[in-house]
Amino acid sequence: MRKLLLSMFFGAAIVPQVLAASMQAKPIRSFQLMAWLAGGVSNNRLGRLVKERGIDFKTDELYSKALSAAGADTALIQVLRNASAKVGNGQKSDFPSALAKAAQLVRNKHYDEAEQKLRELLQSDSENAALHFALAYVLRQQEQWDGAFEEFTRSARLMPGFPETHSRLAYLFYRSDDSENAIAEARTALSMDPHNAEAYRYLGLGLFADGQYDAALHAFAESLEYEPDNPDTYYDMGITLRDKGNLHAAVAAYRHALRLNPQSWEAHTNLGIVLHDEGRNDEAIDEYREAKLLAPNEASVRNNLGNTFCDKGDYDNAIAEFRELFRMNPGWESGHSCLARAFMAKRDYESAISELHLAILQNPTGSSEHRVLGQALLLMGKNEDAARELRVAVSLNPDSALAHHYLGTALFDLQQFEAAEKEFRQALRLEPTADHHYDLAACLVSMNRYEDALAELEVASHLEPGQSLFRARKEELIKLMKANAR
Repeated sequence: MRKLLLSMFFGAAIVPQVLAASMQAKPIRSFQLMAWLAGGVSNNRLGRLVKERGIDFKTDELYSKALSAAGADTALIQVLRNASAKVGNGQKSDFPSALAKAAQLVRNKHYDEAEQKLRELLQSDSENAALHFALAYVLRQQEQWDGAFEEFTRSARLMPGFPETHSRLAYLFYRSDDSENAIAEARTALSMDPHNAEAYRYLGLGLFADGQYDAALHAFAESLEYEPDNPDTYYDMGITLRDKGNLHAAVAAYRHALRLNPQSWEAHTNLGIVLHDEGRNDEAIDEYREAKLLAPNEASVRNNLGNTFCDKGDYDNAIAEFRELFRMNPGWESGHSCLARAFMAKRDYESAISELHLAILQNPTGSSEHRVLGQALLLMGKNEDAARELRVAVSLNPDSALAHHYLGTALFDLQQFEAAEKEFRQALRLEPTADHHYDLAACLVSMNRYEDALAELEVASHLEPGQSLFRARKEELIKLMKANAR
């Protein structure tokens, strides 16, 4: 709520000033450019700002080297040199060495050290909008969302005409599931700069969060018009296209993102997820393996890889992957159900039961976990325990034919035939398959209800005429009925 009120107050205060602030933008100072670079503003955008606003300093060799160390590319350095020629007798670049160091630390992703440097600089220059902007970015990269919001808000109040501040606020609102304010802040940024690629990207994210998929994709396309080589925009398009259900286009978007940034483990992971959605498990595994090479400590990658091995039926690799995952991340909660499935396939029922108990601890209302545990206990001959778990499974999901079937099997093994019949009939009602007719027939035979059992076997044989087992049991039952009739 605090964030919402701040945004509404701030938006009301600055929007009337937007056009005037943009028109009155002064030439860029050397420390501003360095701070904006530290704040994650792209080289492309900084180059355009320099061309639009000019600079008030000469770009010397020392400044060029400091910018390069902070991530400035050759194109931006050349734009600065061209702008320097127009400065005349302008002042030399004047920037604190600590700022250059902070910018270099940001480039190397040493965000905690960069944060310390920037806070030290702000102690003696607390009204510096560019420093607040850089600090906000560093806090955002560390997922300190409230701190980032406060710093971006302060930066925007000190320099209301800088569009990037509002686009960054849009992103923070998107992250906090506030799509309305995310869209509003992105549009504020675009009202200042209609060609701002970042603002269009964050507008797209806000629209995506609001379920406006086509509008979001249009915003991403606009962003790419102004910054065509931004892999993050293609990545966001991939997320949107998958949610929209266009898996083929999502794959293409993620592949484009990876052509631009092959080192993105997130893009490899998301591409793997979409390929898995399409049933292309081998290709998905290749992408997860690439992601694991890039981010060996990222638990979600190993979890996805283990799940895909399970779905492929490669249970040995699934078990190895999950064991390594839980060794590295003992508190990781996902994956126990899938590992149990792998153990079940390998007939290691005791290990499966152990994993299922963990899965149920984490998801006590999961019907499938209770059902599979019941199945494992049945296979271990623990029929009472199996019946208890399967009753829970049925109570949690009364529409699960499998749960009713296995509960019927447990009750049958316990010779509770009337209760078993009830469960078999429920399974048959939900899924009228030949197997369910056959199971009900077996239960009825045990209750000496041969005519009813024969009727069920007749239906089973009709549904699957090629199944010799059904015919054989029907013939055996007919012989038994004739023998009893003598």
